[in-house]
Amino acid sequence: MPNFTTVTEFLLMRFSDVWELRVLHAMLFLLMYLAALMGNLLIVTVTTLNQSLHTPMYFFLRNLSFLDMCYISVSVPKACVIFLLDNRAISKAGCAAQTFLVLLFAYVELLFLTIMAHDRYVAICQPLHYSMVMNSQICVQMTLASVLSGLAFSGFHTGNTFWLSFCQSNVVHQFFCDMPSLLKLSCSDTLNNEILIFISIVVVAGGCFAFIITSYIYIFSTVLKFPTRGERGKAFSTCVPHILVVTVFLSSAAAVYVKPTSSSPTIQDMVTSVFYSIVPPFLNPIIYSLRNKKIKEAVKRVMRRKLYSGKR
Repeated sequence: MPNFTTVTEFLLMRFSDVWELRVLHAMLFLLMYLAALMGNLLIVTVTTLNQSLHTPMYFFLRNLSFLDMCYISVSVPKACVIFLLDNRAISKAGCAAQTFLVLLFAYVELLFLTIMAHDRYVAICQPLHYSMVMNSQICVQMTLASVLSGLAFSGFHTGNTFWLSFCQSNVVHQFFCDMPSLLKLSCSDTLNNEILIFISIVVVAGGCFAFIITSYIYIFSTVLKFPTRGERGKAFSTCVPHILVVTVFLSSAAAVYVKPTSSSPTIQDMVTSVFYSIVPPFLNPIIYSLRNKKIKEAVKRVMRRKLYSGKR
């Protein structure tokens, strides 16, 4: 038998080995992390406390914000430690957990964004049926279905990845553990894994993207029939940012996950990963709070209550 050492831990990568740049990267990541946590926590708090925001749209927005706090917490804190300290090691179990959680939250995020597009379609194109189509029971069922299918999806792909043998280099060319980077380190045949990943991306991501685009085609065709310019502008201002977030999220994830594993790792792969692992949780609260009049008013009311109680 050939001599080899079985990998028991992995080493994650930094964007640079220069100390000043490492500090800069850590500060940027930390600022984005704190901004994402504060923004998403604010949306969760406001949509929970304000009774007027207990509607299907804000129910999914609250779920998305809570999910985003979990999603960005999987990779960023560990990445900041890696950037600042010399300890880049992560155990095999820790790597598997990180891979599982990244897949889970990315999958559920995509489904939530798809459901939110459907919610806007029903609200704008079928307003008379909205209360029946998007009632509270259906909203809860769709949320549970998204989470449970996400658990099955991430569990299957994580198990399929860590079933492989890792006996070559243990350096993961990413700032967190993800499937494409791990497949490059395996000494097993990864063809089946690559095929399954490609099929998953095409079916899940492609299907969701097609559904979102179709929903917005119907939405835009309905919006263009609105009599006043102000109503059209209001509808477009809420729809376009959502499409941009979905496009950035899916295109960056597809660029990493569909890329052949035989290709040599580059710094561009790490930068691309930022756009699907960090940017969506960071941008979502900005888009959905700053562009939403009801949330801005609710935030002002909460702040007034805090100030009033503080004076007393």
